[in-house]
Amino acid sequence: MEKNNEKKIMTRPPVVVIMGHIDHGKSTLLDYIRKTNVTEKEAGGITQNISAYEVVHKDEQGKEKKITFIDTPGHEAFSKMRERGATIADIAILIVSTEDGVKPQTIEAWKTIEQTKLPVIVAINKIDLPNSDIEKAKKELAENEIYLENYGGKIPYAEISAKTGAGVDTLLSLILILAEMENFTGNTTENASGFVIETNLNPKCGIEATLIIKNGSIKSGMTVVVEDSVTSTRIMQNFKGEAIETASFSSPIRLCSFNKMPQIGARFKTFKDRRDAIKDAIKYAKKLPRRPDLEGAPPGKKIIPILLKTNMSGSLEAIEKEIAKIKNKGEIQRAEFKVIAKGVGSISESDIKNISNSENAIIIGFNVKADKSALEIASKRGITISFFDVIYKMTEWLEGAMEDRRPRIETIETTGRAKIIRAFSRTKERQIVGGKVIEGSLVLNGNVKILRREFEIGRGKIVNLETGRVKTSMVTEGSEFGMIVESKIEIAPGDMVELFNVAQK
Repeated sequence: MEKNNEKKIMTRPPVVVIMGHIDHGKSTLLDYIRKTNVTEKEAGGITQNISAYEVVHKDEQGKEKKITFIDTPGHEAFSKMRERGATIADIAILIVSTEDGVKPQTIEAWKTIEQTKLPVIVAINKIDLPNSDIEKAKKELAENEIYLENYGGKIPYAEISAKTGAGVDTLLSLILILAEMENFTGNTTENASGFVIETNLNPKCGIEATLIIKNGSIKSGMTVVVEDSVTSTRIMQNFKGEAIETASFSSPIRLCSFNKMPQIGARFKTFKDRRDAIKDAIKYAKKLPRRPDLEGAPPGKKIIPILLKTNMSGSLEAIEKEIAKIKNKGEIQRAEFKVIAKGVGSISESDIKNISNSENAIIIGFNVKADKSALEIASKRGITISFFDVIYKMTEWLEGAMEDRRPRIETIETTGRAKIIRAFSRTKERQIVGGKVIEGSLVLNGNVKILRREFEIGRGKIVNLETGRVKTSMVTEGSEFGMIVESKIEIAPGDMVELFNVAQK
């Protein structure tokens, strides 16, 4: 029996995660390796979802060997996705630009690599550029306790140009050498298990998920369970979108028709008997905690509700994190965004109806469109739907939206005081009075408080202002004046009037 078990264990291809700061060349590197061009198709030049790809490279003996790559976004907002990518991977590539050196996301990626104890290779990229400074990049890495081989440490590295391909073969060879040293293995006879890489709503086949198999094999006719989400392998594709019947460890696969959206980063299991799969999903569902009700706004703070719809659940999570970081400007935080509804797919009529009773609600579509019926009902109810395809543009817009919607505190500023000396004719709501400005100034059309013995008895508006029987728009300190005040309060000699402005802060 022991010999039989040994035969089941086989060396499996490594799963490699590429990590690093935005615009340091992760997607360009994969473009070169895969001989495709993803970067130009991506909005804003930023990768905004995890993808997995298989490539083949010859080892030192000339044997062709597979490597599976996971491309993780470099934008800081996607840190959770990067963390999940790292837990799924066997080897990490930390990519650093010779132009920019070590950046914030470089350090964040390195911390993730350290926490997950992943074997790592550093790719020093952009060596083809005129202002490339390889030694500076190595020095900055060392300053951040990332010690390369022959530079005070043991971390292997390759100097590459993702654009021209220089050094990329060396990098791939290093991956295969490291994989051989780590001896990654799997059992082909077991039912497949692994992790969810990405999910999205496919108009043709419903809820779709990309999975990475870490052990075992999967065949057409089996059932896959991700926590309490279930689907069959009736429609199974490889990373190219080609229909397949079987797959084994380290391979990325796509499955359709899940009964509910699987969680990114969650483990999946495979069952030959669908009844066993359903039992496992129900068992997990029973353990789920009940979702708490949304909390009300804290005293003095306004909650701004948001409905968020995205094309992928990974983007959904990342954007929620970005929204949570937005604070209104000023010492006192008087407003807060709260995502009260979210989902993957286009914005529907029911989405609009669900949020239409919420005051000041915001609807955001990220890389999705709105149904025609949704647009019509939103227009009728005066609800604005905002669409974005780049996360930082959405963040900038939301910062402005918060500033517009946050509660204002009114402050009253006194800009002039005058003493009433004489009271002349009066109609129902207008009165002619004369006086002297003792502080500041009075201006035409200005609002005034009427004070008697320093107590406010009413308010009015200056609708006519004269000095020396000449109409004017302003009377300054020390000057006598005559004016018509529009007010229901009768002004008497000895009263004071104060000119004031109301400012909102």
